[in-house]
Amino acid sequence: MQGKERPFELYVFDWDGTCMDTTPFIAEAIKEACRALGLPVPSDELAKSVIGLGYADCMSRIAPGCPASELPRFNEAYWQAYIRQEEFLTSLHPGMRELLSAMKRSGLWMAIATGKSRRGISRILGKTDAAGFFVASRTADESTPKPAPDMLLELSDECCVPLERMVMVGDAVHDLRMAENAGVASVGVTWGAAKREELLGFKPRAVVDTVPELARALGVADLCPGA
Repeated sequence: MQGKERPFELYVFDWDGTCMDTTPFIAEAIKEACRALGLPVPSDELAKSVIGLGYADCMSRIAPGCPASELPRFNEAYWQAYIRQEEFLTSLHPGMRELLSAMKRSGLWMAIATGKSRRGISRILGKTDAAGFFVASRTADESTPKPAPDMLLELSDECCVPLERMVMVGDAVHDLRMAENAGVASVGVTWGAAKREELLGFKPRAVVDTVPELARALGVADLCPGA
């Protein structure tokens, strides 16, 4: 890698709640799926707490008494509810596109580890014209969902980057727990699902409130105006 020495070689980003402010939309879709199946409707706090998990883990936490046989119906009800709202999602979190673009121009490698399906992340990356920022990605339907370490282990293998040279950026405890389970450094952001004190429990490199703070935590402040 040319230019300034960086602390990491691969920067892995969660998508929902980190790169894009989708948290309230996903929480509402979870609640609508529960209504459609006649299940108890979770609180906003509970619905947000399961964002990023695989569908089975999500359902087991919000409706522990619901049989696993209902999972396909839950998946479909959630997808239908979410896709109706996705039309209102048009841009990344303020400052994220500029940061990702600057990192890309500088030759840094970025990847995605998301609780979305491959269909879902491909659709939203196309809609936001963001696919070109990333060299690789892993989704919940093609790897073991968070907080298992598999997504990060697979990205390490694919990109030939050792785990100690990777960093995971996420807004949820599942993101930081995945990083912890993989032995990867992490940075938490507070504009998504989890509270600062929840993220701090995983001893991340930093917990940040703004994109310029994120740039500093990642060691790329020189690329981000105002950082």
